[in-house]
Amino acid sequence: MKDNRRSFIKKITLAGAAALTVPQMVSAADMQEELNTDDATSKTILFQGDSITDGGRSTDTDWNHVYGQDYDYLITARMNYDYPERDFKFFNRGISGNTVGDLAARWQKDTLDIKPDLLSILIGVNDVYGVIVKGGKATAEDFGNTYDGLLAQTKKALPNVQLVLCEPFILNVGMVSKDPETWTREVQKRQPIVKQLAIKYNALYVPFQQAFDKALLKAPATHWIWDGVHPMPAGHELMAREWLKVVKRHL
Repeated sequence: MKDNRRSFIKKITLAGAAALTVPQMVSAADMQEELNTDDATSKTILFQGDSITDGGRSTDTDWNHVYGQDYDYLITARMNYDYPERDFKFFNRGISGNTVGDLAARWQKDTLDIKPDLLSILIGVNDVYGVIVKGGKATAEDFGNTYDGLLAQTKKALPNVQLVLCEPFILNVGMVSKDPETWTREVQKRQPIVKQLAIKYNALYVPFQQAFDKALLKAPATHWIWDGVHPMPAGHELMAREWLKVVKRHL
């Protein structure tokens, strides 16, 4: 394993920074690398976002419900089962209905004070919902500026934190199917912003839209997402697998 790890590090060095900032371009073989057990055993992992991350979680210390019922719960369960010797501490601070502005309003208490070693963020679909359904005036540029400010604040307070930026996504079903052109246009304005911020802050990037689009070859949209925005159980499993594919070896 040590020889394999040295070989992997050499590959990364030769490939350059681009391979690190755009994880989906790393080869499938490299994705199978084992968890990096040379890192410190204790790790604090924080999931931030909206209802997709919230998953109906409790806000007390009820361990039956504190993680919610979604992709981050599946990740938490899998990692703690597969690596019981690692002192992983997972936190879910997603809140249903949140936009990037809502994250900014609670960032100190719900993110910086937790001091995560790894911070995963999925945000953006409510920013689109606010424009299309509620008639809000916040632009994609506003979204990007606020998101950029959050990441800059985070790196200043926690310079060693590993950032994971997750791509917002939709499928053409449910409320999205009522105006798919507008939904697609607005989401596609924000998706490249998230990707560019991942590059700017040397963050890992999880391309969820690509994964859901590919999943349509196996089953219709309603199998994966019930209303165009919120995943079905199979959708959350898809998300957990895609997240781990990109992030696991960095824990």
